Amino acid sequence: MAEAAVTARRTTHQPETRAIPLHDRPEPQVAEAPSELIEPGRALAIADFSPPSVGAGEALIRLAYRMGFSGASLTRPFGKPAKARLLATVESPLAGDRAAGVALRAGHFLVYGVKAPITQMDFGPNARLTPPFERTVHGFTWLRDLCASAPREQCTATAERVLTAWLAANPRVGGVSPRKAGAAWSVENTGLRLLGWLVHAPLILSGQDARLRSKALRAMSETARWLDRNVGKANDGLGEVAGWCAIVAAGLLLPDGKPRRLFGEAGLVRALGELVADDGGVLSRSPLAQAEAIALLVELKAAYRAVRREPPQAIEAMLGMLVPPLLALTHGDGGLGSWQGAGAVSAERIAALVSASGVRTRPLKDARQWGYQRATGGKAVLQFDAAPPPLAKHARSGCASTLAFEFSHGPQRIVVNCGGAAFAGGLVPARIEQGLRATAAHSTMTLGDANSTAVVLNGKLGAGVGEVEIDRRVLALENGGATRLEASHDGYAARHGLLHRRILTLRDDGSELRGDDLLVPAGKKGKRGKIAFAIRFHIGPGIELGLTQNGRGAGLALPDGSYWQFRCGELGEGVTLSVEESLWVDGQGRPQPIEQLVIQGLAPRAGATFSWLFKKMS
Repeated sequence: MAEAAVTARRTTHQPETRAIPLHDRPEPQVAEAPSELIEPGRALAIADFSPPSVGAGEALIRLAYRMGFSGASLTRPFGKPAKARLLATVESPLAGDRAAGVALRAGHFLVYGVKAPITQMDFGPNARLTPPFERTVHGFTWLRDLCASAPREQCTATAERVLTAWLAANPRVGGVSPRKAGAAWSVENTGLRLLGWLVHAPLILSGQDARLRSKALRAMSETARWLDRNVGKANDGLGEVAGWCAIVAAGLLLPDGKPRRLFGEAGLVRALGELVADDGGVLSRSPLAQAEAIALLVELKAAYRAVRREPPQAIEAMLGMLVPPLLALTHGDGGLGSWQGAGAVSAERIAALVSASGVRTRPLKDARQWGYQRATGGKAVLQFDAAPPPLAKHARSGCASTLAFEFSHGPQRIVVNCGGAAFAGGLVPARIEQGLRATAAHSTMTLGDANSTAVVLNGKLGAGVGEVEIDRRVLALENGGATRLEASHDGYAARHGLLHRRILTLRDDGSELRGDDLLVPAGKKGKRGKIAFAIRFHIGPGIELGLTQNGRGAGLALPDGSYWQFRCGELGEGVTLSVEESLWVDGQGRPQPIEQLVIQGLAPRAGATFSWLFKKMS
């Protein structure tokens, strides 16, 4: 069982600093749910996802294979080695990106908006490629896109061309260490590559070149043996799951595969248990990683169907757990919110993934270790990051986003985060990747122009937020109800002696979102002096902003013709509201210019409160 070193817990503590009311704030009646302690973020207990039950004979085969006996020696000890071939053709329900597939047929890789000619691509294991290109080129994820672009007969020449170039640049498999061989032989990219070869085998095995077909089958067998030995050396949990999925698929689709399948199923179930917290969210807290885990299991299930076998029950159970947290981060337009490096992945891609999973469920509203609270009212959707950031060992594009929120109404995103750090290396320049992970790139408060959690290299996070308190309630108002979310974090306590507490209240009709940002002394006595602060609201694409004459509000003209107002409470001496430039990364990895509202100035270290309101005008 993997445990996080941070705690997120539900509490009924009231704010220690009184909120400044806005003009027409009603006094709510509170309907409280029982207080509940949220356990530290952790992976599923192995007991919950134990290896598939097998008989004594199969258990012995699994043990022998793990000890190094070959599949052939265990399945046919006195027979001839089986001829290299595939036992079945897989039909994957996952659809690729047609535009990327068309670009491939025209001679280019298309990755997050950047085209790179196939003829100029370095396929070597130590080639200097950006992470998105490494994954595409060495993980062969482009095979799915190519399948989506045209009938198979029109795609095989392109697939064979790229495969031939890659095999020529990577002639050796045996003895290659994942620690030394570069991106081509990371466990994750190797697992993705083998799974892609097996699932999309007709693209690379149905041509007229018999020598290439023989080389491809030999590469599949050698790669599967390499993964058997190295799958435990993955960089993180998702990479290990990718490796195990490929091992199981090879056990299903290659000859003499039963021992490998038994070995792989046990390893996969254990790895899944260590990847996911008990509410179904991956421990990296990344919606992109969540979607990738779903896609891996969907393709593995397709391999089981191809050989007419039922997958272990744990795989079905895991898919059922993974989908609701992902849906929790969808907005009114059906696309993803921008969290932990993700961009606004489109509704079509999310809907296609969920449909392929076969899981029919609703979004998870109150996630514990996943940490994203979801509230809805009318056509409005509120997403709130109310948990500590992921541990460094889990983070991929870790962001200091604690207490940030996103807000949408119908198809329009009104308040967003910049997002897109995971897409850096495409149209998003790699040099701004750390900036997109910073607290200032999210719709929340910063103190002293610093991150609430340290943002370090390689997608990792350092010291900062160690504890988050969260309380969720239902309010009874004069003209309907509301959902109230209150959370606080200690990311600035050690440096500045202050806790940040945020209260968000969304009316049930979706017409109002009220907020209070409080600075509360972390000790019994507040410190003297003042500290610079900024509360940022990154405003969604296509919205026109204009400040009011008194400087305490702004008008938001939405593309659909509707109009919203933003209002502040008393700002205090030296505190201002301004409009500044920002950017937002869409689901294709394209940065778009947007604007942000910023409340900034100096706040007393003894504590302060800043109130604000987004209101839809009739």
